[in-house]
Amino acid sequence: MRVLVIGSGAREHALCVALQSDPAVTALACAPGNAGTRSIAEAVPLDGADPVAVAALATSWGADLVVIGPEVPLVAGAADAVREAGIACFGPSAQAAQIEGSKSFAKHVMTAAGVPTARAWPVGGPAELETALDEAAALVPGAPYVVKDDGLAAGKGVVVTTSREEAVAHGHRVLEAGGAVLVEEYLDGPEVSLFAVTDGTTVLPLVPAQDHKRRDDGDAGPNTGGMGAYAPLPWAPSGLVDEVLATVLQPTVDEMARRGESFSGLLYAGLALTSRGIRVVEFNARFGDPETQVVLPLLETPLGGLLHAAATGALADHPPLRWRSGAAVTVVVAAAGYPERPRTGDPVTGADGEGVLHAGTAADADGTVRSAGGRVLAVTATGADLAAARQTAYERVAGVRLAGAHWRTDIALAAVEGRITL
Repeated sequence: MRVLVIGSGAREHALCVALQSDPAVTALACAPGNAGTRSIAEAVPLDGADPVAVAALATSWGADLVVIGPEVPLVAGAADAVREAGIACFGPSAQAAQIEGSKSFAKHVMTAAGVPTARAWPVGGPAELETALDEAAALVPGAPYVVKDDGLAAGKGVVVTTSREEAVAHGHRVLEAGGAVLVEEYLDGPEVSLFAVTDGTTVLPLVPAQDHKRRDDGDAGPNTGGMGAYAPLPWAPSGLVDEVLATVLQPTVDEMARRGESFSGLLYAGLALTSRGIRVVEFNARFGDPETQVVLPLLETPLGGLLHAAATGALADHPPLRWRSGAAVTVVVAAAGYPERPRTGDPVTGADGEGVLHAGTAADADGTVRSAGGRVLAVTATGADLAAARQTAYERVAGVRLAGAHWRTDIALAAVEGRITL
């Protein structure tokens, strides 16, 4: 099976590592890829936001399966174009990808499906913003304000703050840029990321993970695309995955099918385990980053066959998923200035170390690896338990050199120390 992966981040590097180990995968390419994927997959230039270009490349390269990593090509319709070319594609249609592309759309789907989520107030103008903030504050007195971009924002489109001024300022910035805003009820409790592979009917959940969104230790600093993750979750209640499958994932997939917008690909549920039960924070239409980097190393089932089964409507016949014992931790090494104004172009050494996945990197003609984005590397390790995986991950981080680099030192620490409570 010839597999073409679309994307250029650490998520795509992790996908390539997992696909490379599948005996059924005979050829592997990553378009456009990065300095890390080039060592294990053929690098192919591509504008991933152009659905026609994605389909043309899949055809000319002779792909049997296309795996689309980022959200932008999915929302643009790349999966539709690939399928129209007669090639199996892992990723939802443009219509179905609106579950990530529009938070208002996702709320409508959840309401129709009876999926528990935060109350939300769509905002189209400054006056509506003030009213929505007032209503949210009255609903949960003293709770932080939650203001979200309604559209795609690379994981950084939400502000959670106790400052009314900051909440208003973020809403105004989005509105002035021509976007729409959603004010949401604040959800207490720890957050969980749960991926599910689906063909539009059958849903196979993966192991839960937890992301760390804030830039600095102790969940301080600005929101980011994710500074690290770990899996599994030793503090998660027994039966969590079964409950989420029954109350969130399957109802959502069924509702999408009922609407004629069948969702096939990876459905990502961001969840809050609140004092009132499970609530959906958001849906994504693709593998999450950095959670993918800790979930895939634990998956023993060959990835290529699993994704192909989902892309061809054959998940019901797929064997049960098998998982390795132990745990995985990934630590994101970010460039100076991330997330506001990341500095790029600095040389990176140690990027070829074990467990180092490339995110924002590029290679010079002489092979020098340079930073090319805000999140530069995702340094990953597995271990017999979370403490062992965490220790190895940070030992590997110590082998990386990047001027001005920043990373959190407390990824998975609260879980290891037993400080996460429900």
